[in-house]
Amino acid sequence: MGKAERDVKILALVGMSGSGKSVAVDYLTEKGYPKVYFGGMIYKEMERRGIPRTPDGESEKKFREEIRETEGKDWVVRQVIEETNNLIQAGQKRIVLDGVYSWTEYQTLKQEFPGELTFIAVVVPKRLRYKRVAERVERPFNRQEIIERDRSEIEKLEKGGPIAAADYYILNDGEVKKYQEDLEKILAEIEF
Repeated sequence: MGKAERDVKILALVGMSGSGKSVAVDYLTEKGYPKVYFGGMIYKEMERRGIPRTPDGESEKKFREEIRETEGKDWVVRQVIEETNNLIQAGQKRIVLDGVYSWTEYQTLKQEFPGELTFIAVVVPKRLRYKRVAERVERPFNRQEIIERDRSEIEKLEKGGPIAAADYYILNDGEVKKYQEDLEKILAEIEF
């Protein structure tokens, strides 16, 4: 069966830290859609190599940047493609990708899954995003730390490209219910 005949739809969520991607991903996984988590590829490989994760996320950040330098900017996305294809072979028709970081990943996914992939960028005013990151339970950052993370993700990981080229945008600056309703409108439009 060719890709055009398999009725597969893949939804990739992109956005800066604190935008609310994980809220959308959690909502979708609670509805029964499987997810492939980009960060999970990093965690698995760190564990395989015996590299401990630090509470501040610094070891993850360093490893994420290093593996893209040593193994290629497409290392993570190659792992994601393999896992996504395994899900498709197991009969999954709707899959959520969580955490596309780079332009290379965006381009590689678009090439691998033509006509099957939709990108949704979750956007939020910077001041609100910074507030959310500072108040989150897991790995909160102060203002300077989030500014540095933004800079690193934009400059070193090319994160702005997938956000700029997304197929849809959701403004996540209010109640979760409204955010979910906006997401549902997109899901209906793309028949996800």
